[in-house]
Amino acid sequence: MYNNDNRIVITLDAGGTNLVFGAMKGCEYIGETVTLPSMAKDLDQCLSQMVKGFETIIGRLEEKPVAISFAFPGPADYANGIVGGFLPNFPSFRDGVALGPFLSKKFGLPVFINNDGDLFAFGEAMAGALPWINSRVAAMGGDRQYKNLLGYTFGTGLGIGSVINGQLNLGNNSCVETFCLPYKYDRSRMIEDHAAIRAIVRVYGELTGNPDHGLTPKDICDIIEGRREGDREAALEAFRRFGEIAGDAMATAVTLTDSLIVLGGGLTGAARYILPSLLEELRSQIKTIGGDTLNRVQMKVYNLDDPEEFEKFVHGQARRLKVYGTDDYVTYDPQKRTGVCVSRLGASRAISIGAYAYALSRLDLPVTR
Repeated sequence: MYNNDNRIVITLDAGGTNLVFGAMKGCEYIGETVTLPSMAKDLDQCLSQMVKGFETIIGRLEEKPVAISFAFPGPADYANGIVGGFLPNFPSFRDGVALGPFLSKKFGLPVFINNDGDLFAFGEAMAGALPWINSRVAAMGGDRQYKNLLGYTFGTGLGIGSVINGQLNLGNNSCVETFCLPYKYDRSRMIEDHAAIRAIVRVYGELTGNPDHGLTPKDICDIIEGRREGDREAALEAFRRFGEIAGDAMATAVTLTDSLIVLGGGLTGAARYILPSLLEELRSQIKTIGGDTLNRVQMKVYNLDDPEEFEKFVHGQARRLKVYGTDDYVTYDPQKRTGVCVSRLGASRAISIGAYAYALSRLDLPVTR
């Protein structure tokens, strides 16, 4: 939608360790990005770094940008650009910071701040998974085109974003969330503790009897693939459990939104060890009070990264159906279906494209008096 747009938007990838600044035009970075330490524990230093980074990027441009747009880890009043609350990676923001108004006054530009999960989903919907799926479906002779997408980020938390009918769904409070859903095996606990980086690390430690092992998920994946010594079965089980619990959250969300699903974040590098249990959970069954079984997710769930499954996803159960009382026929496909794939863009690029597209979509809204 904005692939050929000539307007420039300044973006920021805000992490607890580093701040990465860039400029985008037509959904692509122009020039080099700038990386600065976030100084997240000190508000004055952190804001100073932000100003420095934005000034550096803007100073390199030959034309003025139209907006600043970026993701910031929640919770926040995103509509008003206010960040605050429990922010492990940005402790100096916990009392509330009017970040959007501060930057807007400093640079004389509109500033848009959103949740990273929301912008990840929007970026994949604009220039990643959704157009990739729709173009392949059309090329393979399918007649469906998809507009709804759930984006999940696997990392320090379990992030989510929702695009409905091609529009970013921010809800009433910019609070479309999944981290606080109940854990499958103990509904008094939240699901994120069992579907994040810390879950992989903790489960491996529990299964090996060594909770202080000091390994990262990458190390644990290396154990599976024989590049590092360790307990391979425990490593496989850590990723399997992650997939099961993430799939449990997705089953609820996809049932309510009838969306496709795209996965992003650092842990997708181990997707081959996560996807089997994730898909198994999405394809699981539930029972009625009378004992009958039905699929938990009413759509048939396909792995869209598998060529054979993608072909089945495209064609479904289409057949010719005669129109009563005539010699005419129509195509009838009774199969409801959804699918899961890994990000086409990578989480960081998808978030930046999402920020870019969101800013332009807001600027393009009709002016109301």
